[in-house]
Amino acid sequence: MSALLYTAATIHTLTGPVDGTGDAPPVRGVLVDDERVVATGDPTALAAHAPAGTRTVDLGDAVVVPGLTDAHVHLTHLADELAGVDLRSATSEAACVRRIADHVATLPAGDWVFGGFWNINRWERTDLPHRRSLDAVTGGRPVAVVSSDAHTIWANSAALAALGVTRHTPDPEGGEIVRDADGEPTGVLRESAVFPVRALQDGPAGGDPVARLARVQRHLLAQGLTGVHDVDGMTVLTSAQRLRERGELDLRLVKLLPVAALDEHIATGRRTGDGDAWIRIGPVKIFADGALGSHTCLMSHPFPTDDPRVAVEAAAAHGVEVTGPAALDGLLARLVEHGLAAAVHAIGDLANTHVLDALDRVAAATRAHGLRHRIEHAQFVRREDLPRLARLGVIASMQPQHYVADLGLRHLVPDPDIAAYAWRSVLDAGAILAFGSDAPVEPPRPLHGIAAAVTRWGTDGTPGSWQPDERLTARQALAAYTTGAAAASGESAVKGTLAPSMTADLTVLDVDPLTAHPEAIRDATVLATVVGGRIRYEA
Repeated sequence: MSALLYTAATIHTLTGPVDGTGDAPPVRGVLVDDERVVATGDPTALAAHAPAGTRTVDLGDAVVVPGLTDAHVHLTHLADELAGVDLRSATSEAACVRRIADHVATLPAGDWVFGGFWNINRWERTDLPHRRSLDAVTGGRPVAVVSSDAHTIWANSAALAALGVTRHTPDPEGGEIVRDADGEPTGVLRESAVFPVRALQDGPAGGDPVARLARVQRHLLAQGLTGVHDVDGMTVLTSAQRLRERGELDLRLVKLLPVAALDEHIATGRRTGDGDAWIRIGPVKIFADGALGSHTCLMSHPFPTDDPRVAVEAAAAHGVEVTGPAALDGLLARLVEHGLAAAVHAIGDLANTHVLDALDRVAAATRAHGLRHRIEHAQFVRREDLPRLARLGVIASMQPQHYVADLGLRHLVPDPDIAAYAWRSVLDAGAILAFGSDAPVEPPRPLHGIAAAVTRWGTDGTPGSWQPDERLTARQALAAYTTGAAAASGESAVKGTLAPSMTADLTVLDVDPLTAHPEAIRDATVLATVVGGRIRYEA
């Protein structure tokens, strides 16, 4: 590819600290060659020193920032959402069933129904759903629709049969097969009990994985994303490799590894940081607990057991411990020994304490192997635990749009000593913050995430009052999608800014995210997405 000179009204290189002090002034030109930034500055001066044959791409009045990375997405689940039934806005079990019936009528016989993202916290009645209501409209077609937080599955009888789930199937460790008074499975599967469904989605039941990834890639590029960190199954990795072989991979991928295949990762010699700027091996994903929306995150205080949406025994009212401290110690020691970092899902404050304790115990070995661990979500953290994130070098991989979705659940976390969605406190503690969406739990729209982090808006567009001091500046929020995400994948030396020798990844917008009103940021248009110096998407 010949050299290209991109010109625009404003180009932010973001070469200074997260708070913006020391940032170079905006420029109007960036010269790229061989997928890298060569220089930035005045277009006339750059053109005078550019290689022969350099082509100028004039972006007009646009504003350019370094390419945005979503540090936590589920590409397989996102493909399901793009192709499947949408239950997000349904306000009852009956409304969900009607939508599923309409969707089933459009599908070939035998196809599984995935997707859904139903939200019981929005339902008029709060009783858990049942397989029988699905059976009435789906017959022998297997249906397994996921909750909005992706931690609960609602399945029909055909899906349970395909999964081998009967009244005699024991609950898996760290999960629950919800049963009725007679001991029969209701079709609701929680936490680790959903893992077999995820395995099915990652196989033939999910459809052609390469075509699905190609479709998702187009969708993500249109959101201004130049890269993602995926936390689904290994089919995503093989599909990305196939697209690359065809010359059709346009989005950078950091692939987090499922812990269920740890023996395979070790046997094949996979190491965190292997790969290149296009496909890179990330840490191993481990679940410490569940989610707030499903009332399964591990908290130091109990959830209200009189809430029918909780539907857990009193002994489990503090949430679900998916991987306990002893098991976590064993996993972390084994990972570090084999050059693998950990990305531990922890939402509840007690889960985060347990994870930090475990990471502290393996800190010396972690440093010796040059690894950096992550906590995924870190939604509720005891304030005394925040300094440990920085001391241990742990990346806080968080999703600002979750605050918006969970604002109506704040009564479940009443303790003021628990820092909730504490983006500002994470930075103030000296830790690194990386932002993502958890798509399709939330839409993979980084501009929405920046607006949410700056305002802590509620779903009605008004500022939320849940720990409002945790707001960020626009520069800090943008950094979490650029330099923070690069640090989370160990790529700070090659990604996140528009300095010379960095990857030539640009997100091109119609507003300036550093100066525009948050509403304008949220509603901005992505005019183009440039990855490796090439325009991969144009509005």
